[in-house]
Amino acid sequence: MDTLSKVSTKMQQIAQNAERMPHVSFTSLSYNVDMEWMYEAYKETRKDGAVGVDGQTSREFHEDLKGNLESLLEQAKSGKYKAPPVRRTYIPKPGSREERPLGIPTFSDKVLQKAVKWLIEPIYETEFYDCSYGFRPNRSQHLALKSLWEGLMDMKGGWIIDLDIRKYFDSIKWTYLCDILKQRVRDGVLIRLIGKWMNAGIMENGGLKFPDKGVPQGAVISPLLSNIFLHEVMDKWFHEVVLPRLQGKAFEVRFADDVRLCFENKADALRVMKVLPKRLAKFGLELHPEKTKLVNFARPQRNERDYRRGTRPDTFSFLSFTHFWKKSRNGRPVIGRKTKGTRVSMALQVMNSWWRKNRHMKLKDQHQALCRKVSGHYAYFGITGNYVSIKSYVYQVERIWRKWLGRRSWRDGFNWERMRKRVLNNYPLPRPRIVVTGA
Repeated sequence: MDTLSKVSTKMQQIAQNAERMPHVSFTSLSYNVDMEWMYEAYKETRKDGAVGVDGQTSREFHEDLKGNLESLLEQAKSGKYKAPPVRRTYIPKPGSREERPLGIPTFSDKVLQKAVKWLIEPIYETEFYDCSYGFRPNRSQHLALKSLWEGLMDMKGGWIIDLDIRKYFDSIKWTYLCDILKQRVRDGVLIRLIGKWMNAGIMENGGLKFPDKGVPQGAVISPLLSNIFLHEVMDKWFHEVVLPRLQGKAFEVRFADDVRLCFENKADALRVMKVLPKRLAKFGLELHPEKTKLVNFARPQRNERDYRRGTRPDTFSFLSFTHFWKKSRNGRPVIGRKTKGTRVSMALQVMNSWWRKNRHMKLKDQHQALCRKVSGHYAYFGITGNYVSIKSYVYQVERIWRKWLGRRSWRDGFNWERMRKRVLNNYPLPRPRIVVTGA
């Protein structure tokens, strides 16, 4: 049996024990981690990521792979491991002009976090509800979108709490998270390691600071920890406390901290909207007062007036798609989805910046890079019903391409006719196509 099969077998055994003993807190898990486990964790760790505060690359780590893995394993189990601070950088926030803080651990830290994640993930996969789709095995944004669409169509629309938690990842308190973890995991080695990562500190602009809350976005284990936290705070509460007290149908769809609560009755939605701030405050979280809203998404009647602007129900967005009611080909109301306007604008801004830096690249090389970028856009946004949006996107990409090619020479007016003859006929971009049909 190869090492991957051995590790997979151990993970299956952990999951089976967790499912068989749903109320047991596991005190002995770390014994599963051996050199084979560490080696597989190393293989699954991304090798081309940014370096942490120690500057060590994956290639340098690999030069003494056996020694580095043995040292990590020994330090982790003996309690001697000292978690290095994460290096903070900032990336653009999708659909916004704001920037998102990103914490970059060292490569060795990434490997160890992957090993620990594999230990506790099988336990919580037996706990998590089906409404949770973010950063879980065999789940995706497209499955979350499908669940939301099917739920609303089955319920014939309704009232939606478009929920936004203010700075969620930066607001998770370690004391609350630790209490939640200990309900299922009491292995001292694991709790100690996670505590060290939560309190390792942040290196920014040459200075080191130690915030008393927050999990670093960018750390390997952070998505799982954030899921565990919101499972207790939101999912478990909604299913076990809220749903039994409602008058009508309701359901939840969550991708990481992006949550939509959907209700058949307005009265139920208002009641939950009222108690939500208190529920979140109990765990140190806060609703964003401007971004959180109650949306009337009731299905319109079949007469034409209900589709006119100002009389039709509100729209809402989820995972970068705007959801709205429209007429199907046979005249019945159906939920349509299109790329959110701010995401289109941001994608085109990214394209424009790329051209500015690479406008003198050979045409053939430009074309290859653009094909990859456009195909990537189709892979996510090319869902059923969104053809018009992606067709408009690729047209705008061609416009920007023409603009920057025209700036190569001030004497040559590069109009659309020349663009088509000289470029698009020889280097066509991928045609708009629907890639995901089941979402």
